[in-house]
Amino acid sequence: MNIFIASLPFQLEESEIKEIFEDYGEVSSVKLITDRETGKKRGFGFIEMPNEEEALNAIKAMDKTEIYDRTIAVSQAEDRRQGSRNSYQASRNNFSKGGYSKSNYSNGYNRSGNRSY
Repeated sequence: MNIFIASLPFQLEESEIKEIFEDYGEVSSVKLITDRETGKKRGFGFIEMPNEEEALNAIKAMDKTEIYDRTIAVSQAEDRRQGSRNSYQASRNNFSKGGYSKSNYSNGYNRSGNRSY
């Protein structure tokens, strides 16, 4: 099961998170999310636990606990929504491919200068 963790202290390392969550079962991976430009931690990440029952116990036990004076949030991660970013790109591509072009519209005026509707 994939677990989402938020409000993490920035000094917390992946190895520390793994150690904490291993109290509840096997942890197959920990991934802290970093800023692409600066490389600094963004305060959230994901933990993968192969046993669903152990993962649910970890979520229940760790949600709203304090680590380094910060209350963390722990929940089951939602599946990434496919297409949310791609739908914007698709509509943008449609515009540039002529799906919407300036020549299709007369800006509301005909050649005689009178407004047409």
